[in-house]
Amino acid sequence: MKILTKLFLIFIFVFSNAGFANEHLILDKAPIDLNDQASLQRGAKTFINYCLNCHSANYMRYNRLKDIGLSDNLIKENLLFTAEKVGEPMKIAMNKKDAKAWFGATPPDLSVEVRARGADWIYSYLRGYYRDSSRPTGWNNTVFDKTAMPHILWKLQGDQKLNEEHHTLELVRPGTLSVKEYDALVGDLVNYLTFMSEPSKLKRLHMGYYVLLFLGLLLVLTVNLKKEFWKDIK
Repeated sequence: MKILTKLFLIFIFVFSNAGFANEHLILDKAPIDLNDQASLQRGAKTFINYCLNCHSANYMRYNRLKDIGLSDNLIKENLLFTAEKVGEPMKIAMNKKDAKAWFGATPPDLSVEVRARGADWIYSYLRGYYRDSSRPTGWNNTVFDKTAMPHILWKLQGDQKLNEEHHTLELVRPGTLSVKEYDALVGDLVNYLTFMSEPSKLKRLHMGYYVLLFLGLLLVLTVNLKKEFWKDIK
């Protein structure tokens, strides 16, 4: 009984502190549209050029990019950087031991990261970097305090500083993209990450409509059959 009481108190303590730590965190809404193939293709390009150097996507194969309108030739010519065949998964050459030594933590596999954290969290995170000289990488983040990940997109976004009084970010040095353009790039990237976390989602949803239609017709037939069986019974 005492053990159960202690476990319950630990549970309450952990989750109450987690809620307290995030009470001021307001996430921005990610522009997710899995039917927008142009957005998904732009996101895939950004992911492979910027993210796939350190982050793997072991549960995603290159040939699934055909689901967003890309052909085998386009994949081979423009996106096949870490494999030889389009049927191979999106692996990286860097091993976990080296990654932990360089970054302090092993970069997570991004195959299902959206399902783990949510699209809004990642969208806000990638737009929440600011300069912090106290951190080893020189960067910190409003969404994930003391993050070990450097700001790989800083040349595109520019430098931001944190206004600690209002807990807001201010752009002090513009990057190669405007604020609107950078937000659009991150939106496309998160849109692709959302697709990658469940590539069959659209097919599953479309199939669901047919299943519901079939069940609706079956219900009508079942009700009429029941009336036919019981019509002579009083």
